[in-house]
Amino acid sequence: MKFAVQYISFFVIQGEGADAASTKNYRHYQTLDEYDYEDSALQQFLDGEFARIAKRKVERNPRAEQVPTKIGRFITEPGFELESNPNYNLFARLRFAENKQDFLNVGDELLNAFLNTSAVRGGAFLVASAKLNQYFDDPFVFILKCDFEPKIARITDEKSLLNQVEMAINAKNMKSIQYPFMPEEGMLEPAELKIHQASHARYFEDFLKFVEYEQSMPEILHHQVLGLVQQQLERDYEHKPEEREQEEKDLEIWAASEKRELQEKWTPTQVMDAANYLAQQKPDLEMRIKLDHISVNAQLADYGRKVHIARQGERYVILIEGDYLHFEKGVSPVELLRPDDLHAVIERITREEENDR
Repeated sequence: MKFAVQYISFFVIQGEGADAASTKNYRHYQTLDEYDYEDSALQQFLDGEFARIAKRKVERNPRAEQVPTKIGRFITEPGFELESNPNYNLFARLRFAENKQDFLNVGDELLNAFLNTSAVRGGAFLVASAKLNQYFDDPFVFILKCDFEPKIARITDEKSLLNQVEMAINAKNMKSIQYPFMPEEGMLEPAELKIHQASHARYFEDFLKFVEYEQSMPEILHHQVLGLVQQQLERDYEHKPEEREQEEKDLEIWAASEKRELQEKWTPTQVMDAANYLAQQKPDLEMRIKLDHISVNAQLADYGRKVHIARQGERYVILIEGDYLHFEKGVSPVELLRPDDLHAVIERITREEENDR
């Protein structure tokens, strides 16, 4: 996958202070066309970077809420075209700029918008259009941001030995935007782009105010479970408005908690019905449980089939069943076990629970 750069503008973001909240300004160094770029130091610095960005894997519904790479979609009102979206128009003007000056003008406008967002750090900011001639006649737009590396030094002479490079950059932790998104080689999604940044950061979400992102799996599960709980409350408290109001308040607190405990409100059958309903829509939904210090990671569809939760006196028990056991990373004596019968284990748990009282 070889991208041919058409235009690329190189800017440097500078600040009056070292912290992210300080006032930022920028300087335009140079805008290159395809001929200038081939003989430039930028070509060596970015060699293969566009292909790496395009090939970087991304999930439409990621398994975690904060991930470094996301798919964004330009927001449009029903009945309106992409041209009604200001962010789309900016990328389209970059993509189809007819000369270096037009490209620089739009790149300058884009960078000014970026500087108005939160947590902008100093560094190199590159705006490029590049063609993938193997598949397409129209170019892609790439936005690249490299933060300054404050602790990089170079060897100078025998007296001073080391000298700190004040504005060093590298491509290792580069943030990027690619438009349009290419889900597979030769396929384009004109209404979507791909962003890559630190998983905890919001650089591009703040910058692209008219772009929305697909929900993560935990977010999808969260909203759907709340919907099912709400339906159950409507059935259980149809003629008890005051009790229902209190249950809804408790639900809000429970849903917003970082660490949630077992609520003990639904029967196993009700839980299985809800789990089956959700798993039919998203078969790979995850279920993560922590019993004291022991973590269990399974799929939601496993509940009631391979993963069972029970109570023994005042303690909880998780039963996990399967056809084989597999051990990883090192050898332990547990691998030599000849397992007891399940009933014998339950009797032992019962005795231990009684002895702890």
